[in-house]
Amino acid sequence: MTALDKAEALRRRKGGCPIAALTAYDYPTARLLDEAGLDVLLVGDSLGMVVLGYPDTTQVTLEHMLHHLTAVARAKPRAMVLGDLPIHTYATPAQALATARRLVAAGAEAVKLEGGIHQAEKVRAITAAGIPAVGHLGMLPQRVIEEGGYHKTGKTPAQAAALLAGAQALIAAGVCAIVLESVVAETARYLTTRSAVPTIGIGCGEGNCDGEVAVVTDLVGSFPWFVPPFARPEADTAAVIREAAARYVARVQGRASDPTDHAFAAAFGLR
Repeated sequence: MTALDKAEALRRRKGGCPIAALTAYDYPTARLLDEAGLDVLLVGDSLGMVVLGYPDTTQVTLEHMLHHLTAVARAKPRAMVLGDLPIHTYATPAQALATARRLVAAGAEAVKLEGGIHQAEKVRAITAAGIPAVGHLGMLPQRVIEEGGYHKTGKTPAQAAALLAGAQALIAAGVCAIVLESVVAETARYLTTRSAVPTIGIGCGEGNCDGEVAVVTDLVGSFPWFVPPFARPEADTAAVIREAAARYVARVQGRASDPTDHAFAAAFGLR
């Protein structure tokens, strides 16, 4: 399927079988997730935190995104490969399109950008060039510094109305789906019923959107130092990795003290 075919297939999931999306940042993870039947693999700028160790997404560069996108794309997944436009790379429609083209060249089949009404012209520039785009409303991680942290959105009628206006602007500009992040449940349901394209929720509660996206390290428990309150881990790979590494240390260090090792060293004049 072409990227446009995948975008249309995603759009047709509105109100149907829920969309299952996870982040992916490398080749083996992309292969494993695709084999599990994911619909969308998001190469998200969340890699800044769970891969690169930054405190938030505001230090992620375009070069970071291109590096990880290329790795995921090498898996040739059946799932749509969706790439985030990182902060400071879509200030104008022209810059947004240039950045989107670079992500596509690295392997993205669609791109995602944060914001509503003020991003509509940028989305329109991207989609007019034949590149599928996904919107992102609610809590916007790239604005965490200006907003003083991560906060739930859509808590008042005015906030809900602003989110709906943003969604309508993005839909008019041509997005094939919209991610809703940390929107209160009632507002997420409201936006979903009023949106002509699928909504994909994270931190919006279960069943309030047309699909869900999660950060893969939250799902498999490989980043235990911070787990969002809305995350639902399905595994504890951090414990498995620690245990395997500890067994390796014991095996290697135990072998070093084996008497046969001393005999070998003595035989060759190494001791």
